[in-house]
Amino acid sequence: MKKGTQILMVAIGLFIASCTKIDNAQPVLSINYPAAYVVNGTSSTLSIINLNTNEVANLIQLTDDVSGMTHNGGGKFLQYPHHVYLNPAKNQIAIAAPGIDLSGGHGIVTHGGTAKVVIMDAVKGVNIKLISVPLMNHNAIYSPDGTEIWTSQIDEKGSVLVFDANTYSLKNTILVGKEPAEVTFSSDGSLVFVANGMDNSISVINPVTKTNIATIPVGKNPVGAWMGSDNRMYVDNEDGQTISIINVKTLKVVETVMLGFMPGYAAFNGEMKELWVTDPMAGRVHWWKQDSNGKFVKGGALLTADGAHAIAFKGMTAYITNQEAASVSVIDVMKHEKIKDIKVGEKPNGIVIKL
Repeated sequence: MKKGTQILMVAIGLFIASCTKIDNAQPVLSINYPAAYVVNGTSSTLSIINLNTNEVANLIQLTDDVSGMTHNGGGKFLQYPHHVYLNPAKNQIAIAAPGIDLSGGHGIVTHGGTAKVVIMDAVKGVNIKLISVPLMNHNAIYSPDGTEIWTSQIDEKGSVLVFDANTYSLKNTILVGKEPAEVTFSSDGSLVFVANGMDNSISVINPVTKTNIATIPVGKNPVGAWMGSDNRMYVDNEDGQTISIINVKTLKVVETVMLGFMPGYAAFNGEMKELWVTDPMAGRVHWWKQDSNGKFVKGGALLTADGAHAIAFKGMTAYITNQEAASVSVIDVMKHEKIKDIKVGEKPNGIVIKL
């Protein structure tokens, strides 16, 4: 082969390589162990913690390409992924990507760009489907039977979108209150709760008929109505600095817990009958115990790390994401003592556990 021809062939090869170069791709994994999936909002990654060792086993780059790749052909990192939920079969996770950083709180926010819902294989750790939604969302959650995916649209004309979990087609648009954030289900799956931040209320939806059946006034700027195993919902009111506790049967607020700080997240531990609430500004988690009348009294608090946020329980162990410290604190629930901190990606927020 002549020298000029060789040079031309090398140049063509380099051109082809540059056009097909993959900067980052999701490797196919085998997450067949008890795991915690931690969404890192700023680094756009998913840390997989092996719960047998309490160490990060894998780090997945989150992308807006269904192939799970970022490349010079247009694929890019997912913008500000937020909360994560597991489907009932435990083989898929849904991640909401509002496209804006919500780590500093949930005041009145505007975002004109397209948000996304990412569906990932929970075992292989690769993208299955990306669903674009018109407005920013806060979370994406599976219905208890796994046939639907629900996500909010944070806008003054608030709504919840319901997608078919098999075809990913839009099934329903349900109007709720202003600036709805987290969408959650009751522990028995009979009702859907939507926190309307700008309306200081919770919309209650019948998941079968897709109709609103109640609007419950709560504290100022509610972010989520978090499911309790006691068939109650625990609403964290950021600006009100309170927790509103809703009885699922009566749809009434049965207790209001005064905090004295802006809550990051609320979780009820049924085995200990304790309410845990994170305090992101102080880097703490506080807990309240139920007295003989079933009312909550302050138990104590412990240091986690800066920006304490989401809480997930695995038996008598709690896992708490720390957004400013880029870590997950592992807590002994019975002793109320921190065991260790696990380093993860930047601005970790959502966490879900697969056993």
